[in-house]
Amino acid sequence: MNDPIRVLLVDDHVLFRKGVASIMAAQPDLEVAGEASDGFEALEKTRELMPDVILMDINMPGCDGLQATRLIKEELPYAKIVILTVSDEEQALFEAIKSGAIGYLLKNLEPEELFELVRGVSRGEAAISRHTATKILNELGRQSQKDAETSLAKHTLTEREKEVLQLVITGATNKEIASMLFISENTVKNHLCNILDKLHLQNRIQAAAYALREGLISDPRKS
Repeated sequence: MNDPIRVLLVDDHVLFRKGVASIMAAQPDLEVAGEASDGFEALEKTRELMPDVILMDINMPGCDGLQATRLIKEELPYAKIVILTVSDEEQALFEAIKSGAIGYLLKNLEPEELFELVRGVSRGEAAISRHTATKILNELGRQSQKDAETSLAKHTLTEREKEVLQLVITGATNKEIASMLFISENTVKNHLCNILDKLHLQNRIQAAAYALREGLISDPRKS
């Protein structure tokens, strides 16, 4: 049996943390490694506990979730941070992505959905809902400006890598991408690693956003 996925809960509301920890305790493959009540404590706990996934609230006193995400990613760039918040504001969503978060979830989702997304994050997938994926598309659609210079990435990404990115922007998981492209999940992971390396980006959400903005993939709303 594999080791459980170790999760750090970061939220200033004690009842919410304890509630999530309580229902997560019933999942044999998930373990709450620790808790933090603000961003500075989250950084300390991340250093100490090295969790597999960090669930981070945004609105916290002292050091909020966005600042904490930046601090953690600067020191521990491999950390997998998912924003879990009540804020549905687009500005917070895009600031979180720019800060290095691998996902953005609202607190009104069902527990089982949260657990499945946490499992996906541990495998390197992004934790975004279809609704969040649509918001990303809408924002990028408003950024219609095109750079005059041709991006080198247009020549370095393979056609298969572009196909993978095309599916990532829809919110598809690695398993779904593998099924649609008739390849293995490991092959999908390898493609994503190559894409991030070529584009010098931190996670798949940033890569898909960059590729759409630069015209490397097409907007699925127009297909």
